[in-house]
Amino acid sequence: MSVPVRPGEVTHFERRKVSKRVWFRRTGWRHLVAIFALAFALFPVLWVLSAAVTADGGLARQSFIPTNPSLDNFRALMTEPGHPPFWRWFFNSMFIGSVTAILTVFMCALGAFAFSRLRFKGRRPGMLALLLIQMFPNLLAVVALFLFMTRIKGLFPAIGLGTSWGLIFIYLGGALGVNTYLIKGFFDTIPHSLDEAAKIDGCTHSQTFFKIILPLAAPVLAVIGLLSFIASQAEYIVASVILGGDDSQKTLAVGLSNYVLAGFDNRWGPFAAGALIGAVPVVVLFLFLQRYIVSGLTSGAVKE
Repeated sequence: MSVPVRPGEVTHFERRKVSKRVWFRRTGWRHLVAIFALAFALFPVLWVLSAAVTADGGLARQSFIPTNPSLDNFRALMTEPGHPPFWRWFFNSMFIGSVTAILTVFMCALGAFAFSRLRFKGRRPGMLALLLIQMFPNLLAVVALFLFMTRIKGLFPAIGLGTSWGLIFIYLGGALGVNTYLIKGFFDTIPHSLDEAAKIDGCTHSQTFFKIILPLAAPVLAVIGLLSFIASQAEYIVASVILGGDDSQKTLAVGLSNYVLAGFDNRWGPFAAGALIGAVPVVVLFLFLQRYIVSGLTSGAVKE
């Protein structure tokens, strides 16, 4: 038996409607934005995964859900006679990315320690000059870099044009400024009393740096290493200019461009398979360093 509603009285269903509208206005719309952002981020990954397991390998014939999935593209990428050295490209990318990340973290940490803890003449102008130089990316200087590395090759062939070490040094030069500034911001949040206590105990600057500062700065160092590794894996233009046409020296990004040049529609499947394999180390490293990412990105942003 229904209860009669008095004039002007708000029913239970009306209250629920009002509460739902209030919830959506305050919180619910954020869920929609999050779902849209997640779908926007996952769509390219799922599309490449679908292309990698589609047997015919044609871009025009691909569907989002493959009808007959297979691993033919992966077999063609690695075992088909006459194919470029895929695993050589993969090794080159891992070597260049790992060495670049390690050296970037080490050199930026040394520079950040000097700017954060030491007081010397020209400290502030040096920091401003370092940031000003970083406003111009390596891409703007690619012609100058090519001529410079050509001259270097005549003097020091091991680090000149067409070598992995030459590309590593160029990546280091492009990463030092901003990363040094980020690490310095993190170092500034570490209390100076720790340095003073270490100095009283007889520690030198190097001992303070390696035994006290670096362990405390692990989050931001992990983030800088991860970002440097990802940047070196995704970079194409500078790598293609510096490494030249030797297949044995190419990175994975430069090597896979051969499939695009050979005919993007016909070689889309092996290209997607190679891109999928190349993304695995980045994902593994990201998951391994996940606990450092949030704290490392936010620490040092606000100076106390």
